[in-house]
Amino acid sequence: MSRRSLLRAFGAGAAGATLAGCGVPAAFVEPGDRAGRDSSATDHTLHFANWPLYIDTDDEDESKRPTLDAFSKRTGISVTYTEEINDNDEFFGKISPALMNHQETGRDLIVISDWMAARFVRLGWVQEMDRAKQPNVAKYLDPLLRSPAFDEGRLHSVPWQSGITGIAYNRKKLGREIRSTADLWAADLRGRVTLLSGLDESFALLMQGNGVDITRWTADDFHEICEQTRKRVRSKHIRRFTGNDYIKDLATGDVLACQAYSGDVIQLQADNPDIEFVVPEEGAELWAESLMIPNLARHKRNAERLVDHYYAPEVAAELATWVNYVCPVPAARDVLASSKDEETAALAEDPLIFPDDAMRKRLAIARDITSEERMDFAKKWNSIVGL
Repeated sequence: MSRRSLLRAFGAGAAGATLAGCGVPAAFVEPGDRAGRDSSATDHTLHFANWPLYIDTDDEDESKRPTLDAFSKRTGISVTYTEEINDNDEFFGKISPALMNHQETGRDLIVISDWMAARFVRLGWVQEMDRAKQPNVAKYLDPLLRSPAFDEGRLHSVPWQSGITGIAYNRKKLGREIRSTADLWAADLRGRVTLLSGLDESFALLMQGNGVDITRWTADDFHEICEQTRKRVRSKHIRRFTGNDYIKDLATGDVLACQAYSGDVIQLQADNPDIEFVVPEEGAELWAESLMIPNLARHKRNAERLVDHYYAPEVAAELATWVNYVCPVPAARDVLASSKDEETAALAEDPLIFPDDAMRKRLAIARDITSEERMDFAKKWNSIVGL
């Protein structure tokens, strides 16, 4: 199950309209109104909301989560862990009424995708973390992830896991390599290519194929990829737009090449070694799903300690062996490489978990779509996709 959920209907634009329309103000919360009374010193508990299948579990008892249990044993902090986030927009709808009305959400730590995290930061709905109390984050966070445009300096967010949006293809069936985004548009791939349907998931790679620096893309860049994509839909070069069902299309051979997430391809390769993942020569998007502390959280200090726990290289390494996304702690690679278990040690050499230097040079975090742009951009993109 991928954490990169597709947009529903008008996607994030619709959720934004819920706030801005119907006479409801945008509900920005000033910095001085975000902190609640922190009970961490006397109440050794914590509520952590995450996505399904996004943490390590015990081989014999799936209700046990070794890295989380180790934190509780070491600190005495009991963690209530809920797998309640199935879609960014759905979760936004669940907790936004409390946040816009300056009320507690009942959660001390949440994990949301970077484009949604950007909205929370803009609205002032999450608290700044105390990095002085998070030495592992300060020391081990991947430099590529340290300062996204939506949260300069990573003051309000810390990546839980990261990933790459690139190209997956069946090399054996295609009979050649794919090295560039432009290779998707070759004549022999007509009707055998899919793109991701979600605006936030899809636009960056297409812009990079045009040579755009996605850290500073413009509206003109967006409109250009829309026109290019519309023409490819009309010519039937693009087979369809997908959520995570591209996995099935690629596995069956109905599709030979597609826009894909690195974490999904690792799982596909276990069953079919002919499936390859490519970071195109022009580059690919690096993204993260981040830990954030909502306003008025009652256990902020406990939450900060848990975040730092997962940035200890040995803990990050243990988590990486289970989730198989890009690990945000490069130092975890050495931990895995030293493992006596051959399968575990091999993960240290997997560039989709620990990108090598050549791949890292081609990765970039896209500038976020602003609230002013989102409604019109989502409407235009969805008219092409057919949402």
